[in-house]
Amino acid sequence: MANPTAEWDRVGDRFYRKVQLYTAIFDDDLDLDDYSVIGAPYAGALALHRDEGKLHAYRGTQADKSSIDIYSCAGRLIRRINWDKRPIRGLGWSEDEKLLVVTEDGIVRCYYDLQGDFTQFSLGNGAEEVGVQACRFWSMGFVALLSNNHLVSVSGYEEPRPKLLATPPEGTVHSWALIPPAYTLSRSVEVLLAIDKTIHVVDATDAEDRMLDNGPFHHVVASPNGKFVTLYTEDGKVWVISSDFQNKLSEYQSRAKTMPKDVQWCGNNSVILGWEDEIHMVGPNGAVSKYFYDGRVHMIADLDGVRLLTNDVCEFLQKVPDATEEVFRFGSISPASVLLDAVEQLERKSPKADDNIQLIRPNLAEAVDTCVKAAGHEFSIHWQKQLLKAASFGKSVLDLYNSDDFVDMCETLRVINAVRFFETGLPISYEQYIRLTPEKLVQRLVNRREYLLALRVSDYLDLPTDRIYVHWASQKVRVSSEDEESICQLIVDKLNGKHGISFEEIARAAYDEGRGRLATELLNYEPRAGKQVPLLLSMEEDEIALDKAIESGDTDMVLFVLLHLKKKLPLASFFRVINNRPVATALVESSASGQDPELLKDLYYQDDRRLDGSNLLISEALKEKEIASRIDKLKLSQKLLQESKENTFHARALDEAQRLLKMQEAFDKDVEGGFAGLPINETIFKLTKLGYGKRAQKVQSEFKVPEKTHWWLRLRALVAKRDWGELEDVSKNRKSPIGWEPFYNEILGAGNTKLASQFIPKCTSLPATDRIEMWMKCGMPVKAGEEALRAKDLNSLEVLKTKASGSAVHDIDRMIKQLRPSR
Repeated sequence: MANPTAEWDRVGDRFYRKVQLYTAIFDDDLDLDDYSVIGAPYAGALALHRDEGKLHAYRGTQADKSSIDIYSCAGRLIRRINWDKRPIRGLGWSEDEKLLVVTEDGIVRCYYDLQGDFTQFSLGNGAEEVGVQACRFWSMGFVALLSNNHLVSVSGYEEPRPKLLATPPEGTVHSWALIPPAYTLSRSVEVLLAIDKTIHVVDATDAEDRMLDNGPFHHVVASPNGKFVTLYTEDGKVWVISSDFQNKLSEYQSRAKTMPKDVQWCGNNSVILGWEDEIHMVGPNGAVSKYFYDGRVHMIADLDGVRLLTNDVCEFLQKVPDATEEVFRFGSISPASVLLDAVEQLERKSPKADDNIQLIRPNLAEAVDTCVKAAGHEFSIHWQKQLLKAASFGKSVLDLYNSDDFVDMCETLRVINAVRFFETGLPISYEQYIRLTPEKLVQRLVNRREYLLALRVSDYLDLPTDRIYVHWASQKVRVSSEDEESICQLIVDKLNGKHGISFEEIARAAYDEGRGRLATELLNYEPRAGKQVPLLLSMEEDEIALDKAIESGDTDMVLFVLLHLKKKLPLASFFRVINNRPVATALVESSASGQDPELLKDLYYQDDRRLDGSNLLISEALKEKEIASRIDKLKLSQKLLQESKENTFHARALDEAQRLLKMQEAFDKDVEGGFAGLPINETIFKLTKLGYGKRAQKVQSEFKVPEKTHWWLRLRALVAKRDWGELEDVSKNRKSPIGWEPFYNEILGAGNTKLASQFIPKCTSLPATDRIEMWMKCGMPVKAGEEALRAKDLNSLEVLKTKASGSAVHDIDRMIKQLRPSR
């Protein structure tokens, strides 16, 4: 196997290597010179679009139809997107391999899965009127240059919000570039415009002239880390300056008579100039290396190098990584280089192997680490194995060594080598793999429909596989020509027992393809109602959606479905849907009770729930301020109940309520009392208190108020009115329906002890002890003593004597002597 240094070229004080990735890439009838070639970052897919600025040989109507062809780096066609829209002015990729197509009228299409599915939005900001001239892309956004030199920035594709940057000066834009927000102090994208002989830096708020006078600059390119800028002048000079335009770092005179087709950065260390079939790599301090090809070469810049693409070959040009240079550099005596030589000596069974180990023993751990790192940066499987053998040999000699990095590198190389295989065509470098992450690499495999490889990589790295299965099943329902029952059974059998599978996504894919029945069947296997219901509603499977929501027990979900149905269906149809679903009916009733009484009335009417409907009208009547309106509501309520024998009592009560309201309305006209809405008892109480006893008696007789109730109301009203005269007249009656004790208690409570005492003798049904206590509460101990004397209660008299004062003591003492027998 040839030494890796055979591919190295020295540029200044650094080494660069050009690694051949794939050969015999494109068919002979595809001439890359006729196409614009745009590559996705991290060794991603290639987008080919016929260059509209060139003349082409006529190849027939079908062959000349415009399209965007997506290829792998190995030349395998992934997808052909037919294009019949406006001319394309921008073609680029996002970091997560979304293809962005910007048309002349400002329409942007985002193809998100390499299979032709897209979302679309418009740039606005005058793009449709003046037209888009060109676009520049970064990892998560792009900037469009309009024909009037205005700049429109888009900084995300999930929820794109095109934003107009500061207004640049007028004039012809010879070239332009951008610095992504992550590398600017303002955290806003900065655009470098070459206008006249200078550079203008435009951001969201300002357009600043950098005061250069060596232009016009026909190429402006910013380095991947945003720290440096390359300028190509009209006289063939290449300048490398700092991005703040304060320092000129290097200069190179190309002596070329024609302008290069393209200028790109190779990592952050050198600049690549590309003509038709010639490449110049300019390193620090103007050092240069040249490469020549048989045909047109396209340059695709990446994180750590440049992919060089011709019809015949795909190569990767990059700075030799430090670990690789330390191991393989000619004449190197680094510990890692000696360790690699030691393992080669070991394979030859030479004793020099042990001598080499002993020579580097103090630095053996460092040598092992370097060999592991160098293995990751190698594209040759042979040298990967040799370096890992060296690392394994070295760590076997060490007493203590953490092998985690070694194991991780072995796993990483197995994955990287698998995706680099030409059938997959992802020639990703180790540094790109680390930046991309394994999860996103698996997603790229899924987008290419490399499901088996994606599953094997995920299982090998312990990554979740549910997204792979869902994507496979979604594609199956889109492209399969089998009958729907067979497809459903195949998918269910395949995904049975797999964790985290979202059948809702698969069902949505089926519905989008017009397979509604298949979508409904698949949704039966979705365990989460929150996923089932929205899709069922969008499929217009309303009743199934309602049943699924009820089964879930989630009241919010049921209410969501009910609200959707109420907006969509006529009211009669809505009630028919919920009629045989008690949970739905109960939820409609509870939610409508406070928000939509009219809906509640219709519900009760539909269900023939007369009493509930009547109660609703009663509650509305109670809220009415006008008596006439109240009466009307009560009439409607009574009408609902009249046709039902079960509700005779309620109908009679409503009739009484109407008659009472009419009487109260009459009272309010004659008396300033506010009778409307009062119950019968309060009406009688108020009339009595205001001195309208006859009207109170009329109310009593009208509504057959019991006599005892009327006497109670009259008593309390007279006491509240302090009408002692009428109460004294009442005391002259022989009988009271409520007895006389209530009179005593109410009047005593009002503070009139004298009048209260008049009712004590009438309380003949009470024991003597109670009457004695009643006299004492009135402050009449002598009367209490007389009561005790009549009852011949000596003990009570002796107790009263202790409580009495003044002459009352002598009177009570006399009574005691009357009861006490003489000796």
